[in-house]
Amino acid sequence: MSTRTPLFVLGAGGHGKVVAEAARACGAFDFRGFVDHDRSRWGTEWDGVPIHGSPDALDADASIALGVGDNRARSEAMRGLDGKRIATVVHPSAVVARTARLGDGTYVGPMAVVHADAEIGRGCIVNSAAVVEHDCRLGDYVHVSPRATLGGGVTVGEGTHLGLGAVLLPGLSVGAWTTLGAGAVMVESLPDRVTAMGVPARQRPVPGSRIYLSPPHLGDDEWALVREAFASNWIAPLGPHVDAFEAEFSRAVGAPHSAALSSGTAALHLALRRLGVKLGDTVFCSTLTFVASANPILYQGGTPVFIDSDETSWNMDPDLLADELDRASRAGRLPRAVVVVHLYGQSADIDPILAACERHGVPLVEDAAEALGARYRGRSPGTFGRFGIFSFNGNKIITTSGGGMLVTADGSEASTVRFLASQARTPAAHYEHEVVGFNYRLSNVLAAIGRGQLRRLEERVAARRETFAFYQQALGAVPGIAFMPEAPYGEASRWLSVILVDPEAFGADADEIRRHLEGADIEARPVWKPMHRQPLFAHCRVVGGGVADRLFRRGLCLPSGSSLRDEDRARVVETLLATPRTRRRTRVSLVHPVRVDGAAR
Repeated sequence: MSTRTPLFVLGAGGHGKVVAEAARACGAFDFRGFVDHDRSRWGTEWDGVPIHGSPDALDADASIALGVGDNRARSEAMRGLDGKRIATVVHPSAVVARTARLGDGTYVGPMAVVHADAEIGRGCIVNSAAVVEHDCRLGDYVHVSPRATLGGGVTVGEGTHLGLGAVLLPGLSVGAWTTLGAGAVMVESLPDRVTAMGVPARQRPVPGSRIYLSPPHLGDDEWALVREAFASNWIAPLGPHVDAFEAEFSRAVGAPHSAALSSGTAALHLALRRLGVKLGDTVFCSTLTFVASANPILYQGGTPVFIDSDETSWNMDPDLLADELDRASRAGRLPRAVVVVHLYGQSADIDPILAACERHGVPLVEDAAEALGARYRGRSPGTFGRFGIFSFNGNKIITTSGGGMLVTADGSEASTVRFLASQARTPAAHYEHEVVGFNYRLSNVLAAIGRGQLRRLEERVAARRETFAFYQQALGAVPGIAFMPEAPYGEASRWLSVILVDPEAFGADADEIRRHLEGADIEARPVWKPMHRQPLFAHCRVVGGGVADRLFRRGLCLPSGSSLRDEDRARVVETLLATPRTRRRTRVSLVHPVRVDGAAR
């Protein structure tokens, strides 16, 4: 009676055949055939053995060896075999030290060598003539390709692929799900999810692994509400979701009235139009902002005067604004309006700004496009001035793909804005128009997305604040790295996590870090270039400007999306700290170790 273990190989492709041959050669198994999820193979044979369907149909005493070559697919296959007997297959010509340890489902190929005290995880492949030296540690689902050589004490993370003939020098480490190309020679450690090639190996981005600055974060509620819009045939231009979105947004931010529009820019344009901005008027505006904060001034024929930032919040400096309003008043040339921007999710210091505007009778417009979910003394920024502006662009805290909202305490103004945004059509059976209107209303479908997004606003803000805290703990003590402060009067939503880089202390400047991150497929972005430095506004006056200039020169926005995982954040930190330092002789090491499990960050 045979004492050999009944064995089936999961996967009847190329690697499955290799595992089957090794199982036959070693004599420990009674190889009975394959199981494969490809229905076209069911009922066929290879070299006289059958190919079956589901492994659930196999005998209870049979073992299964993994014959799946792709690391990701092999890990999924392994998880689908819970409760099954998993075989480890070692070709008889391989040399495996007595003190080495092999995980379940691992395959060791012909003439491969696994030396003393090496530890190989579950579902790994140590292929033909590969060498894994003493004390190496390989995570689960690693593939060491033919003739690859790992020096002593090398550590390899889960799911990593080491290419044909690759060489890893002793003591180095490779992160999870990384690829080292064929023939590469690794002379320094590599992080998670990168591709490295060449001699010496240099990082290349892994397709599909890009970490974006602030991508959309959608859930099931949005899809359900969009299906409802389709089912009702209310697609555009308006509909019940628009009405509901306006009401729900008003409750969320504490504004009496809201008007849903096609963009935040459209909202700001209509606000300035309602305030009567015209050719020859000036409008005071924050200089450290995106161009959309200033373009609508030009739409109306006005001229911006840009006000510098303060150090406390990076927003409009209240003292500079007050002084400039006083000067303008004495000269009899007060601005038609003031546009204050709440930058990167932090409110400007509204009380003194609003007091200065009210003292001179100048209306205040708040551009809160980046600050939904922030607080100023317990209230939402955007609800203090004559009008508040919000954006739902794809990179904002919540998105409607494209869209915006105007909020106001004046119900008649909200009605007028809706009228102007709908081509200013008067109520008549025929299309009657007495004033210029605009096609600025939000569609019912996009409003449905916004309603679903709004339900998760607090969660999205909490996730972004958590990301900021992660970066601050990991990088806060690194010489040359500082963070955008949180002003004592409120709580920032941290739409984006922003750092300042001192190039002399860190050893590289902000743009060198940005380019290094981009090389690892991580998106980062400079701080907004101040409006007074833009060619479009070269003719405009600026009050101050030095603070905004410095923030632009040294500032860098890091990935901040609410869908970021701990391992994504850790990858950002590790890659940032690996930036080549050309301005210092000594490298600065990671002060706070970053671990994916969150135990230390």
